[in-house]
Amino acid sequence: MKKAWIPILVIALIGLFMYTKAVGVYNIFVQNEETINGQWAEVETQYQRRADLIPNLVNTVRGYADFEQETLTGVVEARAKATSINLNAEDLSPENIARFQEAQDQLSGSLSRLLVAVERYPDLKANQNFLELQAQLEGTENRIAVARRNFNQSVQSYNANLRTFPNNIFAGWYGFERKGYFEASAGAETAPSVQF
Repeated sequence: MKKAWIPILVIALIGLFMYTKAVGVYNIFVQNEETINGQWAEVETQYQRRADLIPNLVNTVRGYADFEQETLTGVVEARAKATSINLNAEDLSPENIARFQEAQDQLSGSLSRLLVAVERYPDLKANQNFLELQAQLEGTENRIAVARRNFNQSVQSYNANLRTFPNNIFAGWYGFERKGYFEASAGAETAPSVQF
């Protein structure tokens, strides 16, 4: 009769271990998600900075009466579309990230076309306001790249932790799901050709 408590003690110790492990894994996932949410907020901040610069850039360029209106309209429309897509930090699925990225890539393409068109206007290229805005925009594009890289690193850490054993078991219990990455735009592997 005295030895009957040993199996109960073993079961209790195993249960305590599993409970401690489950709580620890849950807490790690919560901390990782909060890191991702913070990185996502930084990505959104940098995209918002770019969106805020665009009206000033467009208005500076618009001052040149013979500038291509179609190019300006494309930038304004792409900005409107990019800023209309709001992605919640809890909805960072691969599909939602791709949709957000597609709208941002369209805006980047419109801005590139605008900057190429500016090359035909020497007075505009020399305008101090335009030069300052262009420099701010270039700096913002660099900040966006850094924010996206940091976000992807956080997602990589989270997703790797989510998929490892036994964390993958606990992740399913708690409802934690894989997060999406920012990926290179289609055609990014091909260098642009410059012709003179």
